[in-house]
Amino acid sequence: SEGEVECLIKLFDALVARSCSHFAVSGFNRTVFRDTLYAAFGMTDAVVLDRVFSTFDRDNNGCITVVEWVEGLAILLRGTLEEKIKYCFAVYDLNGDGYISREEMFQMLKDTLIKQPADEDPDEAIKDLVEIDYDHDGKLSFADFEQAVRDENLLLEAFGPCLPDIK
Repeated sequence: SEGEVECLIKLFDALVARSCSHFAVSGFNRTVFRDTLYAAFGMTDAVVLDRVFSTFDRDNNGCITVVEWVEGLAILLRGTLEEKIKYCFAVYDLNGDGYISREEMFQMLKDTLIKQPADEDPDEAIKDLVEIDYDHDGKLSFADFEQAVRDENLLLEAFGPCLPDIK
């Protein structure tokens, strides 16, 4: 709504005012972004936070502008299932090639894999995720990911929490 956009712009202005980077005229940097998502949504995974930043920073200049901020949060907070599927896929596709490879799965899951019992094979931890590779080409295309998420919405955060808690 118009009121929500105004609130996001006021928050953006406050974040820019707090920022002590050379971007302070046009936006804020990765550190301010990460601190804000941590404070607002409890997001703590460094890899996920960096990927969320990259997804917001569409022009890839290391600075979140007001337009990137409002449009990114609109998807995060009010996005349709389709928008959230595209957003999560972009977060998980680490190299931007349009696929989530086995290596990218390991990268996104490495903190989870470290915490599992030592006698469990890390390959087993991602076996179920690889099974959503419907075309069996060894990587998840957007079509594979979309079909899997439509079948089970919990897969939106299979590789790490990149969406805020419903609260």
